Amino acid sequence: MDILEKSKNNLRRIGLTGGIASGKTTITNYIRKHKKIPIIDADNLSRELIKPNTYGYKKILDYFGKKIIDHKNNSEKAINRKLLRNIIFKNSESKEWIEKLLHPLIKEKMIEECSQYKNNQTIVLVIPLLFEAKFEDICTEIWLVKCPKEIQKKRLIARDKISEKEAYESINLQLSFEEKRKFSDVILDNSDDQNKWIKTIRELL
Repeated sequence: MDILEKSKNNLRRIGLTGGIASGKTTITNYIRKHKKIPIIDADNLSRELIKPNTYGYKKILDYFGKKIIDHKNNSEKAINRKLLRNIIFKNSESKEWIEKLLHPLIKEKMIEECSQYKNNQTIVLVIPLLFEAKFEDICTEIWLVKCPKEIQKKRLIARDKISEKEAYESINLQLSFEEKRKFSDVILDNSDDQNKWIKTIRELL
């Protein structure tokens, strides 16, 4: 029996997901502050996995070349994540390549980190691309953040300083809420009133 199966038997593993700029960070921060539950964030693991001299870093440099490094004020020669995002946003082949590289590494790391919390009853796994990357099997339940596209768009434009067209394209790159809803156990409604999802979290955690 592997680490994943062992921990599944006695550990509640909540996969928290939702579209880009749907409010996952706000909800995660609330859980961290009020519920004192361990949180493992796929985005944080992704950053760790492409730090200089890691396996992921070397593979990305081999594929994209040194143009992917931000040489200005960058003594560590770290990968420019914003530049990388822009490249894969415009090139589906590059996007597919990097997902095939990073998703299995993130999943493996996440399972490894879960084993550190075997004495906990519950942990939260924040996985933005949970369905797209097929991470369903490492969760015992899936919580999906609901947020209208118009609100997502406004947040994305303000956060990333991008155009309305780019915002919509970013949103539409991911599976739709309707598709994700079919495979989710809990909906956290972040449409307009925070009290809706706070009430749900208080009832379920």
